[in-house]
Amino acid sequence: MFASQVIRSVVALMCGVLLSVSLFTSGAMAEEVDSVLARGGKLYDKWYKVIGAKAPEQSHPAYPADGKYAKKPKSNWRCKECHGWDYRGKDGAYAKGKHFSGIKGINAMAGMAPAKITAALKDTTHGLAGKMGDGDFQALALFVSAGQLNMDPYIDRASKMPKGDKAKGAAYFNTICAGCHGRDGFKPKDMKKTLGKQMGNPWEVMHKILNGQPGESMPALRALDRQITADIMAHMTTLPSER
Repeated sequence: MFASQVIRSVVALMCGVLLSVSLFTSGAMAEEVDSVLARGGKLYDKWYKVIGAKAPEQSHPAYPADGKYAKKPKSNWRCKECHGWDYRGKDGAYAKGKHFSGIKGINAMAGMAPAKITAALKDTTHGLAGKMGDGDFQALALFVSAGQLNMDPYIDRASKMPKGDKAKGAAYFNTICAGCHGRDGFKPKDMKKTLGKQMGNPWEVMHKILNGQPGESMPALRALDRQITADIMAHMTTLPSER
């Protein structure tokens, strides 16, 4: 948990604004950090969608030529495609299967100075220099440094089942999520998979619940207790997988 002085420094760095202690409580500043972290999480998901840019047309130079998504730049330019929804890359949920790239995760960069992470994002390996604004780089770097979550306390890796309370999750889902997704998880209509079916990848679901969906008005629940997200996912496993 950040000390108030660290929070002030991070918020100033991320937002480019010097905040006065006399004007903001530590709680208010924590909320502001959460909003920046959530934006960074969406950038990690699909940065070009968040900033309203055209998707890259050429495949990412660092993505393996023999990878499943080698000819799909809309996919292989997403941070998550190489580093995973659980942030562990080749050592996590993407250790095998169609998303395997052999690339390590970002978990080792947790706690690193955001400036160093920004420099890495702009280097020749990541190739993002000139593709985002300064504020976007700062938000993404802060997410990598301070926004990653160890999902193991909330998701069982072997079974892929959330470690949550289904009954509590139903109450949360029906009051927070059902307005847009419907109680059955079938909405919106243009969503490719029902929410029930999306639980096949609980790490992706948790990332999106915490940070929101790029380009959509989906709320980010990052400021709430993480167990609430686990409970919501537990309820989602009870929803039908087909419309």
